[in-house]
Amino acid sequence: MADGVQGTSPTMRPAVRETYGPADLSREPIFGGGFINFGYWRAVDLSRPLGEQERVHSQQDLYRYVLDAVALTEGSSLLEVGCGLGMGSALALEEYRPAAVTGMDIHPQQLQRARETHADLLRREPGRLRFVQGAAEGIPLEDGAFDAVVSVEAAQHFPDLDAFARETARVLRPGGRAAVTSFFTVDDAPARPQELADLLDTFANGLDIARPVSVLADAFSAAGLTEVRVESIGAQVWPGWDLWLSRWWAPDTWPRNFRRAYERGILDYHVVTAAR
Repeated sequence: MADGVQGTSPTMRPAVRETYGPADLSREPIFGGGFINFGYWRAVDLSRPLGEQERVHSQQDLYRYVLDAVALTEGSSLLEVGCGLGMGSALALEEYRPAAVTGMDIHPQQLQRARETHADLLRREPGRLRFVQGAAEGIPLEDGAFDAVVSVEAAQHFPDLDAFARETARVLRPGGRAAVTSFFTVDDAPARPQELADLLDTFANGLDIARPVSVLADAFSAAGLTEVRVESIGAQVWPGWDLWLSRWWAPDTWPRNFRRAYERGILDYHVVTAAR
C-alpha cells in the first residue's frame, strides 16, 4: 500500500459505519471540495451570495486555524485523527510543508477514498504523506512519533475522550502540541443530551455524542498534557454554516437547528489546545 502502515481493524459504532460508508458524504452539495466540516467563516463576507468557492474557503480556513494553533512548521511531523478524505492532511502538507503527514481514520472506505483522491500527491511525495486505519482511542503508531496532533470535527464521534487524550499524549513528542476542534455542549446539565436529540437527527441517531467541552479539556490534563486551553469559535462557525444550509433547508428543519441550539445556549463550537 502507498502508506506503508496498516493498523488493526478497530470497532466502529454502527452510526459512524453507516454515515461514512457506502455513500461518499463529501459529494453532498453542503460539503464542497471534498471537505466534511461546518467551516470557519471569518474571512467570508456573509452579506454577499455564497457559492462553492466561499464554502470551500471556509472549510480550508477551519483547518488553517487548527494547524496554526499547533504552530506546524517545516520539518515537523503531523498526525490528523479522523482525516476522512484527507483533504486537510493534503492542505497541511502543501501549505505548511512539514516533513511528514499521517492521516488516520477508523473507516476503511474513507481511507480508500483518501488514497484514490490523493493518488498523485502520494506518488509525488513518497514518504511524506500516508493514510492509516486506526481508532482515536487506540492509535496504531509509535510513542513520541509526532510534533503535532490535530482533529477537525471528528471528536463528536469519539466514544472515549479519556482514551483519545491518553493516546494523543503518548504519540506526541516532548514539546509537541495538540489541537482539536468540534462542537460540544456548553455544560454538563443532565437535560442537554435529550435537548440536542430533540433538535438534531445526528444526536438522536447516535452519530454525534453530547458532551461538554470540559470533558476533553479535563481528559487532556489528566493525560499529563499542559497549557490546556478552550476557545469558543461558534460566532465564526454557526452563522455562516446556517446561511449556507439555507440554500436547501428551511428554518426549523434539523440541520439548521445547529444554529438554534447555539443561540439557545445548548451547543457551541470550540478549539481545545494542549502541549506535551
